[in-house]
Amino acid sequence: MVTVNIGMLHYILDHVYGAFVHRTKITPPFFSRGWGGTKLELLERLISQLFPEVEGQNWPPSLIRPIWRTVWETQNACLREGVFRTPCGEQLLSALPPESHNARVAFLVPKDVPPQKMACVVHLAGTGDHTFERRLRLGGPLLKQNIATMVLESPFYGQRRPMLQRGAKLLCVSDLLLLGRATIEEARSLLYWLDSEAGFGKMGVCGLSMGGVHAAMVGSLHPTPVATLPFLSPHSAVVAFCEGILKHATAWEALREDLAAKEAAMTLEEDDGYIPKHSVLELQKAWPGSEVRWVTGGHVSSFLLHNNEFRKAIVDGLNRLEWKESSL
Repeated sequence: MVTVNIGMLHYILDHVYGAFVHRTKITPPFFSRGWGGTKLELLERLISQLFPEVEGQNWPPSLIRPIWRTVWETQNACLREGVFRTPCGEQLLSALPPESHNARVAFLVPKDVPPQKMACVVHLAGTGDHTFERRLRLGGPLLKQNIATMVLESPFYGQRRPMLQRGAKLLCVSDLLLLGRATIEEARSLLYWLDSEAGFGKMGVCGLSMGGVHAAMVGSLHPTPVATLPFLSPHSAVVAFCEGILKHATAWEALREDLAAKEAAMTLEEDDGYIPKHSVLELQKAWPGSEVRWVTGGHVSSFLLHNNEFRKAIVDGLNRLEWKESSL
């Protein structure tokens, strides 16, 4: 009889995938142009504004007005795509590449259901998720439960990718922080639009990996209760790039030269080769009363095999919210 360590198999799958994608040098590494210079100083000031010292002083979301076009329509559902100017302030806008100034969003909605009787979840992109398709496939089956799906194309990704950037390989560390700050502002504005303009009864925000980090920040900062569902997510991008497989895809020499600092020690942990288990538990510590659900698998296999568990978490998270009272 042969005993197979399933956790080890998933861990190996993460590393085989990571070795193929990140160690073969098919694409350039992350942050090949260093830290980003003066943009980092600007972002340090802007990011400090995200978390005010006094509770309840978060800045209100900006109102956006997307321009919509219908992609397809059936008897039961409709898919629209919208474009809107990023709501980022002038300082942040000047730091973003021009290609990222306009945001794109896909909106999959069940038909013939009053919005106040529907929920909608905003899905944020994980690392390398340049299109709408994967997240629409995740949210599509939820239409039967009157849950709409809104998919945001991240800055620096898809049609918003800078001309000189190859794939998802951001050129500077400052680009990662810009991507995160702009995504947070855009997602908060989309939730505000769903609430105040579209009139949905419940809202949520979710994301996988990097998208989950951003979803956690959006949920923490939004002024009204939203179901917040980070999937396969660390508590910080630091662990993904310094402890997980992405450390093999990072231009450490360029960063060392740029910063003239010593290389940090990096370690691996079992099960998920991208996100260490201790990092997941940090999120639970930050949110008393939150629930952590474990799936059997690593980062890649869970992404491929556990969409049903992710959908169940979305439904259960929304069920914990009270329906918004209709003004009609």
